[in-house]
Amino acid sequence: MTLPLPLPRRVFLMTLAACGAALATGAQAQALLDEKNAQAMALGYVADAKRVDVKKYPKFVVGQNCANCALYQGKASDKAAGCPLFAGKQVAGAGWCSAWAKKA
Repeated sequence: MTLPLPLPRRVFLMTLAACGAALATGAQAQALLDEKNAQAMALGYVADAKRVDVKKYPKFVVGQNCANCALYQGKASDKAAGCPLFAGKQVAGAGWCSAWAKKA
């Protein structure tokens, strides 16, 4: 039995798609944002909202955290996820910064 000519092309494309999916999954493994990062410091980011300086950030309300922020790119149950303010880094779900915005 001979294989039809287009089969190797389909195999190639499927392999290419699988490699792309693997690369996309690997790109999601981002480092956790360091509180000493310049952007993080500018926005008052802390990895644990219990440590927010309420004198410096009087708009902070107990219960606000990254996991319930409109910018958080993960599920509320995720320990960490991406944030568009910190490209290439993940923020802690329990964290907080002054850019916090209520989820719709």
